[in-house]
Amino acid sequence: MLLLVAAVVAIVSQRVRLPYSVGLVIAGIVLSLLPFTPQIRLTRELLFDTLLPPLIFEAALSLHWSELRRDLAVVVALATVGVAISAVITAAGMHAFAHLPWLSAVIFGILIAATDPVSVIAVFREARLEGRLRLLVESESLFNDGTAAVGFAIAVSFVGGAPVTGSAVLSSALITIAGGLACGALVAGISLVFVGRTQDHLVELTLTTVAAYGSFILAEHFHASGVLATLTAGLLMGNVGRLRVLSERGKIAVTAFWEFAAFLANSLIFLLIGMQQARLNLRDAGIGVLLAIGFVALGRAGAVYPTCLLFARSSLRVTGRHQHVLFWGGLRGGLALALALALPQQLPFRAEIITFSFAVVAFSIFVQALTMRPFLRALGEIPRRHGQDAHVRPAAVE
Repeated sequence: MLLLVAAVVAIVSQRVRLPYSVGLVIAGIVLSLLPFTPQIRLTRELLFDTLLPPLIFEAALSLHWSELRRDLAVVVALATVGVAISAVITAAGMHAFAHLPWLSAVIFGILIAATDPVSVIAVFREARLEGRLRLLVESESLFNDGTAAVGFAIAVSFVGGAPVTGSAVLSSALITIAGGLACGALVAGISLVFVGRTQDHLVELTLTTVAAYGSFILAEHFHASGVLATLTAGLLMGNVGRLRVLSERGKIAVTAFWEFAAFLANSLIFLLIGMQQARLNLRDAGIGVLLAIGFVALGRAGAVYPTCLLFARSSLRVTGRHQHVLFWGGLRGGLALALALALPQQLPFRAEIITFSFAVVAFSIFVQALTMRPFLRALGEIPRRHGQDAHVRPAAVE
């Protein structure tokens, strides 16, 4: 039923020129009000272990290293320094004004700091944006997922009683990052070896699936970053695999399969977000919801503008218009909710953090995503002719 609803929403979204993600959330809200709708709950396991790997993998698969390498310094700075600044600003604001304890505020700041490739890439593909700006936004949203997941894992370990010392933080970060990169490279490497020994496109598809899910599961088993592992596997399969290993038929099949897999996961995530959103009473959270939205936006501004200032006098300079798009294009989605739902039960203000996360995601979908194309048109990033004639395509990831 959910797949049928997703297909219908895709068709209707094209006709009325509504962003697909917005249409899905609205459909999810409507579905939750019907008496015969199955009660499917948005859980950490469903989001993190089932739907997130194909989204991350497909997004990484479509990144071309030759293009990414030129702006890698900017992307890494935004995904590390930028995420850290955003988390600090959000945490400080929520501690001072929403009265969250420091640990709870820091965890919320970390999990909400990363932009979500599902939402970001979908909106940019629908707007038919090309060039350096799209590369910066898509790759930064993908890389900062890994940063947020690493920071979140470290922070949650302290909730469980781990000692909060400089050496403990450093060793935990190294294990999480290095382990994720190693698991991703290992599983992708093994998959590529087998791919090179077959011309059967179905076997090639199977091995890319092993790379996507196998890297994630292996990294999580060793308490490393599954997001970084799948990101690494996707980059390797998308660049080494496409250039040297995959057959011609395999390249076409892999691209089409993962575009569909990401579309499928994307559709289910936003439908379930809408269904879950309808069950939340945001009024119970009071002023905290508005504070969360405000400080997350302020944190995003702090992440983008000061970080881009570091490259102002270099060949990697990011124009003011591009910085504005990076700021307003900092949408939140499935990853933030997956991390929020994964919070330990003993964390103080856990329920409030989940509510704040849903509120920020709702703001991203209903305000930022809806205004992104007019915003790009106003800045001159997409020609007015494209903005008027382009139809809204169901976009996969992100």
